Amino acid sequence: MDFRSDTVTRPSEAMREAARDADVGDDVYAEDPTVNELERRAADVVGTEAALYVPSGTMGNQVAIRTHTDRGDELLCEVESHVYKWELGGIAQHSGVQARTVAGDERGVITPEQVHEGYVPESGHRPGTSLLCLENTHNSKGGTAIAPENIAAAAAAAREHNLAVHLDGARLFNAAAALGVDASALVDPVDTVLFCLSKGLGAPVGSVLAGPSDFIERARRTRKLFGGGMRQAGMVAAPGLCALENRSRLAEDHEHARALADGLADIDRLTVHTPETNIVLVDTEMPAQTFLDALATEGVRASEFGTHQVRFCTHWDVDETDVAEAVAAAERAVAAAV
Repeated sequence: MDFRSDTVTRPSEAMREAARDADVGDDVYAEDPTVNELERRAADVVGTEAALYVPSGTMGNQVAIRTHTDRGDELLCEVESHVYKWELGGIAQHSGVQARTVAGDERGVITPEQVHEGYVPESGHRPGTSLLCLENTHNSKGGTAIAPENIAAAAAAAREHNLAVHLDGARLFNAAAALGVDASALVDPVDTVLFCLSKGLGAPVGSVLAGPSDFIERARRTRKLFGGGMRQAGMVAAPGLCALENRSRLAEDHEHARALADGLADIDRLTVHTPETNIVLVDTEMPAQTFLDALATEGVRASEFGTHQVRFCTHWDVDETDVAEAVAAAERAVAAAV
């Protein structure tokens, strides 16, 4: 039972068949009909003018940052945001941009006041802020689903300073499902959005960067620069089209996460954060790795998320039986780790 991430899912038979039968062409020449259809469909789903298929979420975020900014600029982001914490310093390495971080609240929400306070005007001594990066769901905060009004408020504050706004929506559709809103409501306040097909939606490969047509055309050049220009990419894009149809099933993952959290909360020496989506954070009295090692002997895999914190992630390869067995395994693992 693998709860490390929702990226570990195996493609469905429908996805495998779609890959096998995909109509393909050279995507660098914009001649792959399956990629073109995926980009059109993805843009329609999130309510933007255009979209760009990229190999990974990290590449999509970094392409967005490079396209939005000039070298020497400064961007503003939450201190535990994925673009800053988990993307190998790509902000600096790929774009030559300096990150100014702000500590959002316990759910990772950046307030308008923090945007105003964090903004730095360009001067003879200061680089100037040009971009605000937001995240939804917020991974490091346990998959918190940030409400549309919070996204809109931060974006409105950014607009007062003529900042572009990029949303890292790797799990955008989890946020939409948890909040009971259309994904476009979360995207409408921002300029660009990145969302993954390879997480809760289950595709084996790929993410999408979406936004205005002129931005996406510039981003296409940046993607090529970053090595993301693919050829007969329809074979990996076709499962992505299937993945877009899986949005409605994400609520099931959230139900499993709540059941998992409820079960783990009854185990001594574990403190469980109430999940909002498909991520369950668990604080452990013993070192997290000690708990994980004991879990592994029980056939359950999860991720270290801190010295005394473990992350469980539910996905479409996890069912109710897996959740119940994982809870029982965790109880035995805690006993063994004493």
